[in-house]
Amino acid sequence: GEALEVTREVNCVIDFIHGCEDQLQKLKKQKEKGLLYGIPISIKDHIDCKGHVSSGGMVKFLGQVKEEDSVIVQVLKSQGAIPFVKTNIPQTMINYDCSNLIFGQTLNPLNHQKSPGGSSGGEGALIAGGGSILGIGSDVAGSIRLPSSFCGLCGLKPTGNRISTSPSARSDRTSVLAVTAVLGPMARDVDSLALCMKALLCEEMFQLDPTIPPLPFDEEVRLGGNPCLRLPSSK
Repeated sequence: GEALEVTREVNCVIDFIHGCEDQLQKLKKQKEKGLLYGIPISIKDHIDCKGHVSSGGMVKFLGQVKEEDSVIVQVLKSQGAIPFVKTNIPQTMINYDCSNLIFGQTLNPLNHQKSPGGSSGGEGALIAGGGSILGIGSDVAGSIRLPSSFCGLCGLKPTGNRISTSPSARSDRTSVLAVTAVLGPMARDVDSLALCMKALLCEEMFQLDPTIPPLPFDEEVRLGGNPCLRLPSSK
């Protein structure tokens, strides 16, 4: 409901992910509660989601419905999260604004005269507007960092090849960019980013995408050895 209200105001959501309710029922029956149990998560347009289009803001991709979830969506689900919406981006994603010819212009919820930044602009706008508490964006040259800055949020660009960008474990897609494109979390506070990273860097992701180094989340490094700042979930 919140997401719907925010997008009516700033045009940040491009698609609602059907099957949310079914997934919630499945989760309730699971004995193991994941680190992100019950948390609705918004995801950027280009992240593959079964039964949905990853448009990249381009008309040519509109007919291409994805047949399976990307690795990150599979891992989010296995950790109990509920991907519930896809969010707007600029056409081709190589832009610091957030508009395209399909879904139009996304506005900054803090000031409608301003841009939310890009290319994870729909994520920035939705989270800053109160429609999502945690989102997944992507970053090559500022696409998580800029919208986080423009919208007053926290965002993390992880080290390259830390989190799977693979649509599926069978993907052979290669990037021609000298700087690696990475997926990363966006939220209102740093603890949320840390919890998301901790959840993603799990055995399941390392198995689904063997190209990712199997290094779990290191809390000691994050906290600089200060035990007073530990995440509540890691007591």
